[in-house]
Amino acid sequence: MNSPRTTLYRDKHNAKLMGVCSGIADYTGVDALWIRLAVVLMVFMTGGGAIPFYFIAGLLLNKKPSHLYVDQDESKYWQRVRQNPKRTAREIRARMKDVDRRLAEVETYYVSSNPRLNAEIERLR
Repeated sequence: MNSPRTTLYRDKHNAKLMGVCSGIADYTGVDALWIRLAVVLMVFMTGGGAIPFYFIAGLLLNKKPSHLYVDQDESKYWQRVRQNPKRTAREIRARMKDVDRRLAEVETYYVSSNPRLNAEIERLR
């Protein structure tokens, strides 16, 4: 997955300091408050040892492009893809099967109720 939508970015739009926590929250789909609390807890548990990692991540991560998502639904979709790509592919496959089934029903209706169209389709086969 080399899409820019599956990359971890700093989210400066929702940032408190450098945007690392809000970027992780956007990437995982977890609320930014919980990520920030976890980082604060890690800072206390490591005696401040996590602070350099935060700043290194802030320097290494790219800023999130403003045009990355069209709307909130697209953002949620890409969060689901990042969390579990196989499940997302399964959901899309199920939707496509449903669309295919409905299309077959429409085709059957029009072919069975229109003898001229039915004859034309048979002639083409």
